[in-house]
Amino acid sequence: MIKRFAFSAPILMLLAAASPAPQGSSPADVYVTVQTSAGTITLDLDAAHAPLTTGNFLKYVDGKRFDGTAFYRAMHLEWGTPPNGLIQGGTQNDPKRILKPVAHEPTSQTGILHKRGTISMARFAPGTATGDFSIMLSDQPGLDAKPDAPDADAKAGFAAFGQVVSGMDVVEKIFGMPRSVTKGVGVMKGQMLDPPVRIISMKRVAAPPAPPAAPAVAPPFAVPAIP
Repeated sequence: MIKRFAFSAPILMLLAAASPAPQGSSPADVYVTVQTSAGTITLDLDAAHAPLTTGNFLKYVDGKRFDGTAFYRAMHLEWGTPPNGLIQGGTQNDPKRILKPVAHEPTSQTGILHKRGTISMARFAPGTATGDFSIMLSDQPGLDAKPDAPDADAKAGFAAFGQVVSGMDVVEKIFGMPRSVTKGVGVMKGQMLDPPVRIISMKRVAAPPAPPAAPAVAPPFAVPAIP
């Protein structure tokens, strides 16, 4: 069974309750490239604010457990401005690949919110995430933790732990690929990519170069008054 990253109607309507995510990178950030059959995505993982989730993900990366897996799901949401939804990939509960579940790190604890390009763990109940993850195509505040919510899923939210820093065009390309109208179970029916997009390899890389500084703007030229 594939781990879910599903929305219920009440969760969709909730707004983010956590504090804003930290901006920029820190020395604790770890960069990972995801080479797929559709192109390469580079991730910035926030080990400082989500150490358990990042550490779990890196165990899969360093152990090459993601190599040869796939992006298998594209969830399209019919509200908002397209593209709106997420793509999901990973081990699909392959017993040869999965490791012990990681403890849940909610957004109310990490401050990493579900924005466009955010990577987050798929799960069943909180604390069951292993090797399946999703990348947001748009802001999804319904996936952030809602500490005051009566529903357990909404209260816990999902564990976001990093951001795409290059390759969002590849994420959008995967999101737009054909989906089966019959494959998938429950809320996932009709969302399964057909065929899946192969994850060729994942590996740690050095930090990508900083974008070039904007050119200095000269002060306006003062035209002397004519006597």
